[in-house]
Formats: sequence, structure tokens, C-alpha cells
Amino acid sequence: MQNLVYRILTIEDCKGINDINPAQYISRAWREVNGNRQLVQIDYQESDWPNGYETHYNSLKDTILSGGAAFGAFDNNNKLIGFATINKNFYGDKLKYLLLDQLFITLEHRNKGIGKKLFMLCADLAREWNGDKLLICAGSAEETVAFYFAIGCEEAMEINQEFYEDDPRDYQLEFSL
Repeated sequence: MQNLVYRILTIEDCKGINDINPAQYISRAWREVNGNRQLVQIDYQESDWPNGYETHYNSLKDTILSGGAAFGAFDNNNKLIGFATINKNFYGDKLKYLLLDQLFITLEHRNKGIGKKLFMLCADLAREWNGDKLLICAGSAEETVAFYFAIGCEEAMEINQEFYEDDPRDYQLEFSL
């Protein structure tokens, strides 16, 4: 595998997410059925950014401008191929949660450990900020949730109501720091 460079993103780097292919085929997704979460067949091709490119671009910029952090993975041509963001606002009633707001890897570079590396960079920074746990509002695709479980996330003990109301299909997870 090629050597990648991981570094903090600047505002100028944000436009690089235009080069990321966020497409994902979703065979099955987690849904609430009769009060129980279960995998259901949805056979859906997501060809663009969920909620639109502008939403993710603006959220990335807002994270950086508000004191949060964004980490990027760059290929040999200095092209952004993945990024993850962590916001510096604390959530939670019993514990100090920090939100892992975004994590995207371009389609062509998935399943190579890039997402795990970006996630761990965010977790390391969250420890420096004295957080107890990372909060993740994961998309409900089976593969997305499986990724987070594989790196040590668990179902969130505290459900953030605001995030739930924003998208009740998201799977709220946490990662102990």
C-alpha cells in the first residue's frame, strides 16, 4: 500500500473533500422494528454525500472554526482520500462525551485501515481534551456499524436526544477513552 500522510486539516484543505467519492451500496441497514433494532434489507445505492455535499463541507469548516479538529489522510499526490472530525463541545449527563462528527473514506480506499487510523487520531485528541468517551451517530448501514464495533465501539449508554431527533435512524455508539 502506498504511504499516506495524516495531518490536521486547515480551512484551505476543506475543498479537498470534493475529491472524495462518498458512494456506498447499502444492502442491509439497522432499523427500529416493533421496538427492536434489527437488520432489514433496503438495497439502496447512496451515490452522493448523505444530506448533500454542502452540509458536509460546511460542517467540516464549522468544526475547524469552532475549535474542534479535523484529520485528513492524503495520498502520494497530496489528494485528500479521507477525513474525520471531532467537535470540542461536551455532551452527556453522567460522562463527558465528545462527538466524532464525520468520518469518510473515498470509495476506492476503503478497507485499508485508513478509517481506523483517522478514528484513533480523533480518540487520542479527545483524551487530550479530557473526554470520557467519543459519541458516534453512525449511519445505519450494516457495514458502517460493523466498522465501529470492530474498532471497539459499543452501543451508547446515554442517547443524545437532540441527535436522535435529527436522525432517528442513526445508530448512537460510544468509544471509551
